[in-house]
Amino acid sequence: MTDLDTAGALPIARTVAALRGQIAQWRKQGLAVGLIPTMGALHDGHLTLVRRALADGDRAVATIFVNPKQFSPSEDFAAYPRTLDADAEGLASAGCDLLFAPTADVLYPFGADASVRIHV
Repeated sequence: MTDLDTAGALPIARTVAALRGQIAQWRKQGLAVGLIPTMGALHDGHLTLVRRALADGDRAVATIFVNPKQFSPSEDFAAYPRTLDADAEGLASAGCDLLFAPTADVLYPFGADASVRIHV
């Protein structure tokens, strides 16, 4: 899959570079971009946020990322609902301009359990 999937009604960025590239293009045009971060399994409240972002700005970007770091050992990360196709359709119908839907490997290239220490 490419960094920016434009096959459907809603473009989907799969990498940070694709997301930044699209937002940079909009900013060069002087457009204001609103962000709606989610974990997917969207409902009307999420879509209301998209519509609000568009009322307040020029472009709306939603994110869908089921973050393994947000689940405790007693919570079932694998059972969290993943409804990307339906979510993308709903976002498109609400006027969303871009969906950022990375995998955990994209956001945690060294693994979700890795940590980084900066020594100064």
